[in-house]
Parts: sequence; C-alpha cells; structure tokens
Amino acid sequence: MAFNTLIAFWSISILFVITPGADWAYAILAGIKGRVLPAISGLLLGHFIATLVVAAGVGTLVASQPIALMTITIIGSVYLLWIGICLSFHPATISSQNNLDLNANKPWWNWFFKGFGVSGLNPKVFLLFLALLPQFIHSSASWSIPTQIISLGLVHILSCAFVYILVGFSAQFLLKARPRAAQIVSKISGGLMILIALILIINQVKHYSFG
Repeated sequence: MAFNTLIAFWSISILFVITPGADWAYAILAGIKGRVLPAISGLLLGHFIATLVVAAGVGTLVASQPIALMTITIIGSVYLLWIGICLSFHPATISSQNNLDLNANKPWWNWFFKGFGVSGLNPKVFLLFLALLPQFIHSSASWSIPTQIISLGLVHILSCAFVYILVGFSAQFLLKARPRAAQIVSKISGGLMILIALILIINQVKHYSFG
C-alpha cells in the first residue's frame, strides 16, 4: 500500500478521532478514576473488532439489513445510556488528600470490558469504517483487500490510542487537585453519554417507523 494513501486516510480519520463523543467521555471518566490504560485498551479493542468485521465483509451484509443494524444500534445505545445514568447519579469523587478514591473503582477488567462495550457496540464506529475505509482500497494493489482494510484500520486505531490516552491522562492530572471540578466534568461526561444514546435510539425509531 502506498505511503501517500496511508497519509490521506489518516488526515481524514484523525478528524473523527479528535471530535468529542462517547469515547472521549469514557476516556475522561477513566482519567478521573485513574483507570486510563485498561479503559483505553477496551476502546481500542472495540475499534479493532470493527475493523475485522469490515475486512471480513460482514459489515456490508449488516449495513444492508435494516433490522440487524437497528438491533446493534439499540443494544449499543442502551448500554451507553446505562453507563451515562450511572455516571450522572454517581459522579467521580476525589479524596481530601487530593488522591483518586481508588476504593470506589471497579477492577481493571471491568473498565476494559466497559470500554469495549462503548466502542464495540457503537454503530457509529462500525459505519465509519464501512463508509471511510473502502474509499482508500485499491483492487489492483499488491496487498489483498482485507489486508489493506486492516492496515488502514490500524492507522486509525493508533490515532485513537494517542488522542484518548492524552485526553484520559489530561483529565487525571488536571482534575486531580480539583475535587469539585472532577464531579462536574464527571456529570457532564455522563450527560453526554445519555444524550448520544438517546439521539441514536430516537433516530433509529424514526427511521424504522417512517423509513
């Protein structure tokens, strides 16, 4: 695959990565709670699975089946809604010693699997790959089409890793000495997750009812 193709793809995909959304909200929460690496690892695994799905050709099949796509969207939205509600009613807290209250945190694997759920069940991630990746695939290239898709997907995932880790650790260090600010940001992140989930659900209901 030509290097200029990778650069062209990266210049577009990075715009999606730096746009705040559910992944950002979860990365900020992980930063407040001191669980950046396991949370981000889960998010990245979700993106990688989406890449493999598109590379396997399943993406085209699911996208062509409205019921299947709606089901994935509803499941992912409900999961995101649940996380947002929990976060809004139980915002992150910081101890009086300005250290993260780790006693209230779940085990690392819990953050990992929640991160996977946030991105892996997010149809926006799947549809992004489905809409964006094929535009940079060349059937005449020496690499096979699945290999090209996976390579481009890895470029996107590396961008996600850099930005999400930056967001997560920035939240951790900037909010560590500001207990009140941490609670406010935590509630905002939860509210953002709820809003995104409701928009996804409403759009699917409208599309299925009137489409």
